[in-house]
Amino acid sequence: MSVINLKTEQFEETIQNNDIVIFDFWAEWCGPCKQFGPVFEEISEKHPDIAFCKVNVEEEEQLAGMFQVRSIPTLVFMREKIVVFSNPGAIPGNALEEGIKQLKDLDMEQVRKDVEAAQAEQNA
Repeated sequence: MSVINLKTEQFEETIQNNDIVIFDFWAEWCGPCKQFGPVFEEISEKHPDIAFCKVNVEEEEQLAGMFQVRSIPTLVFMREKIVVFSNPGAIPGNALEEGIKQLKDLDMEQVRKDVEAAQAEQNA
């Protein structure tokens, strides 16, 4: 699967139809974003089972706000519609590969329990 230039109206369909989604929040004027872009593209080609989405924060302010993006580039990993990792700043390709490995190895049953516990604590 190639990199998707994600629009807000495609978000729901993208997370419904893909178990794992990785978002790269960026802007045209951002130097580090431009440096990271080719790394993101290259790694996306190695993982056709993952949806790699680039989100232009200037065009898709609603998505950037939803993910509370405060600086760019920002990477967000989502699995089974749960955000499991968010990192501002570009990362090297080997770190992205390691993150993907950890993402695939996650015990999602435990993640859901942790999310439920955190929500219950917040509501208490």
